[in-house]
Order: sequence, then C-alpha cells, then structure tokens
Amino acid sequence: MSFLRKILGMGPKVDCHELLRNGAVLIDVRTPAEFNAGHVKGSTNIPLDKISTKIDKIKQLKKPIVLCCQSGMRSAQATSILRGKGFEDVHNGGGWHKFK
Repeated sequence: MSFLRKILGMGPKVDCHELLRNGAVLIDVRTPAEFNAGHVKGSTNIPLDKISTKIDKIKQLKKPIVLCCQSGMRSAQATSILRGKGFEDVHNGGGWHKFK
C-alpha cells in the first residue's frame, strides 16, 4: 500500500460500490447543512466532529462501512478515527457524488 493511500485512510484499493451493493453502510461525514442540501439516498449523516461520539452506534451496525464527504478529506479523517477505534472493515469512499 502506498504511503499516501495509508495516510489518507484509504487502505488497499476496494470497490466501494460493490461493498454498498452487498449491504455496506454509507456514512456521510459532512455537516447537516451540506447533507440536507443533497446526499445519497439511504446514507446516514454523522458529521466528522461527532464521529467519535457515535462509536457504539456504528459498532451496532455490524456491516462494512463506507465513508464519504465532499472531496474525500473528511472521510479520510473519519476512516482513520474508526480504524483507531478498532474498526477493520471501514473504507474511505471519497466524494459523495460518486455514489448518486
């Protein structure tokens, strides 16, 4: 895995669309205002600044997790946070518009 992919929380290349087709959960880490202005149907909004307080809720999902935001930077941070909390099947999906 490249150094850049690792520091951006991207991990090995994974087909996030395939994960979602197979039941993964899409979490949008943008602000509520950004989310309300447009989001992927079925996605859940947990803003980046709240992700650490929602660990138990996210663990209860018991499914692979794909994180998205506007550009991929906040979702990379959220991916790193969740991996630091012991999540293994969590992936930075990048910009939310890719999943519309």
